[in-house]
Amino acid sequence: MRLSTFYAPTLKEDPADAEVVSHKLLLRAGMIRKLTAGVYTYLPLGLRAVNNVANVVRQEMNRAGALEVLMPAVQPGDLWKESGRWNVYGKELLRFIDRHDRECCLGPTHEEVVTDLVRHEIRSYRQLPLNLYQIQTKFRDEIRPRFGLMRGREFIMKDAYSFDKDDAGADTSYFAMYDAYARIFSRLGLRFRAVEADSGPIGGSFSHEFMVLAATGEDTIVACSACEYGANLEKAEAVCHMAEESTFCPPAEVVATPGVHTVEEVAAFLGVAADRIIKTLLYVADGKVVAALVRGDREVNEIKLKNVLGATEMELASPEVVTKVTGAPVGFAGPVGLAVDVVYADKELFGRSDWIVGANAADAHLRHVDLARDATVECSLDLRQVAAGDMCPKCGKPLLFTKGIEVGHVFKLGTKYSTTMGAMFLDEEGKERPLIMGCYGIGVSRVVAACLEQNNDEHGIVFPPPMAPFEVALLNLSPKDETAVAKATELHDLLAGMGVEVLLDDRDERPGVKFKDADLMGFPMQLVLGGKGLGRGVVETKDRRTGEKGELPLESFAEAFAAFRQGVLDGWENRG
Repeated sequence: MRLSTFYAPTLKEDPADAEVVSHKLLLRAGMIRKLTAGVYTYLPLGLRAVNNVANVVRQEMNRAGALEVLMPAVQPGDLWKESGRWNVYGKELLRFIDRHDRECCLGPTHEEVVTDLVRHEIRSYRQLPLNLYQIQTKFRDEIRPRFGLMRGREFIMKDAYSFDKDDAGADTSYFAMYDAYARIFSRLGLRFRAVEADSGPIGGSFSHEFMVLAATGEDTIVACSACEYGANLEKAEAVCHMAEESTFCPPAEVVATPGVHTVEEVAAFLGVAADRIIKTLLYVADGKVVAALVRGDREVNEIKLKNVLGATEMELASPEVVTKVTGAPVGFAGPVGLAVDVVYADKELFGRSDWIVGANAADAHLRHVDLARDATVECSLDLRQVAAGDMCPKCGKPLLFTKGIEVGHVFKLGTKYSTTMGAMFLDEEGKERPLIMGCYGIGVSRVVAACLEQNNDEHGIVFPPPMAPFEVALLNLSPKDETAVAKATELHDLLAGMGVEVLLDDRDERPGVKFKDADLMGFPMQLVLGGKGLGRGVVETKDRRTGEKGELPLESFAEAFAAFRQGVLDGWENRG
């Protein structure tokens, strides 16, 4: 391939509307162009990178026994109503009416469609297990699309769906996909970690996210410093390590706290530490007012609370609701005598007594509160967000916090969709049972963006070889010299014959422009053919990742290049 006839419109400066590194580099390197908010055209270089990811994904899906299909992008609303998600999924589901006045949507995911497909075909346990996957464009109408391919409205995704006759089979399918994902991201040259995750609107009994580790990631990953435990911040289990107290707790009493609303203000006013205060937060969950109690220096994990409640919708109570329930303005709510539908307390709160809480009255708090004695609490459970200093729930060693970008997610769905949509089969005894399902997604286009967040330097992209649009950039610095042109063409054809993807920069441009573009585009290897080198019978080399330069003899080029190439690949494999 020759750059003179290739469409790769590079930019010298960062686009004004690009916020993160990957977005800037994808635009500058001529890989994507914006059509409208969150929707991009993939130019030839960008599409080659996306296709390289898709090819690895496809190979590992096939290796794991999944079968490729292609399902429609437009989905009938009736299927979503049947599953119960039509009004639950939210405004990200782009709904429209077709010419026959039928409600439809653009598919953000395909649980309903694949369940509908299988329920008409699977009749017996003998047809199981089954795993179907596709690589297809999805659409989710994000309210604030940003960061280029990191959070777009339209994106390319691999989604797979497994069907089994029992939980044991479903677990086997789940971990087969888990292992396949680990192979995929390893083969693509990414540094990643699999962590426990919340299932979100997809549903299901348990799930794992695959996170590419990057300082610019939006997600916080909680990982053990000693064992393999890892979870995203929403899912991470908080361990109670507060020493229990058995001291006598005096009767509760009211203390005036005029104009003191926040935990910090109460602590300063009463001269106590924030960890002696209980924070009472009120939420409206599916129309009911509920209270969540955590220690004053902690934060409620709203995902955990929502899951405990089994709520479809949940939000912090408005000031008006708080006043109606407590008889006081925001900042004075407390669990004693609180008239709400349910009160949940973080399990950490029952290790001690003698708390300070809001008095459900303006400008007043209660001290010497014992939750077991003075309040009615539904139950104690893990409601808080993990924080610095917390310990691993598996081995007790310190937890570490890092940033990551979600690129894959695996779910064990169970019978969530098969029961509601009637996807049944006959078991060995002739009894009708619902199919046990799993769901497995990879953001194919997002993987490319995540890779760039992890692999870049001040000069541009540093592609891992398996993902790079081309392995080699061959730079002819003397495009008007017939000997150089002939030798460059010879090397290009030789490399192509060796199965190497090579882009020959044969443009009539200054060497500096060619060097800058080669670095910007990030191909793993650079071969430079200049007048001086040609006179000495050598071609210069550069390893894009390390910047290390060298020379290869033109006389025995094929053997020398093979060794150079292997060294570059080994360097990626063994990098720290």
